[in-house]
Amino acid sequence: MLVTGIKSKPVYTPLAPDLRGRYHLMVGHGVGSEPLLRVLRDLRAAAPESGARTRVLIVGSSEEQFRAAGAADVSLFGREEELLTSLQDVLNHSVMGTRLYVAGPESFMGLVMRIARQFNLNKDEVRAEECGSLARRVYCIHCQTATENVTTNIVQCKDCNRWLLVRDHYSSRLAAYMGVMVDAEAPGERPEVKEVFR
Repeated sequence: MLVTGIKSKPVYTPLAPDLRGRYHLMVGHGVGSEPLLRVLRDLRAAAPESGARTRVLIVGSSEEQFRAAGAADVSLFGREEELLTSLQDVLNHSVMGTRLYVAGPESFMGLVMRIARQFNLNKDEVRAEECGSLARRVYCIHCQTATENVTTNIVQCKDCNRWLLVRDHYSSRLAAYMGVMVDAEAPGERPEVKEVFR
């Protein structure tokens, strides 16, 4: 039922610094701190003055690590929602030449990328590296609700309770994979639920 190789599924590459950037904004979640620290060290090695123009927004990490790696401005958050709210404010006041580096689980990165698009950051200004859980954010096409942290091929919608097939079709506008009713034609007949996105 899952179809692989669909072109809408995002493809991520390891983060690398963009020395053409005037200002570097790094956003991460949990294990995303490691790729961001790597980029920060590479930036400092190539352009020692870049630390003064680097800001870090992170959930679940240590401020000291980023300061030691050269970041001048580090903000830690206890919750993802707080970070996303702060990101909107930071981007609202950002300058031309800002480069955005994002690292963490795909569900988090999708939400960050959706905000970046609201501020017209293009693909040349944003870099993203997926790390951590492969759990998906699934959008129910029937009730327009998103269910977070889905690790199975079939999930029950948290709002309408329909059983949804988790498709590989990804909507960057919704920052989610599409979920369609799995038993629409034969109510109650569902395939076996399997753990597939860890």
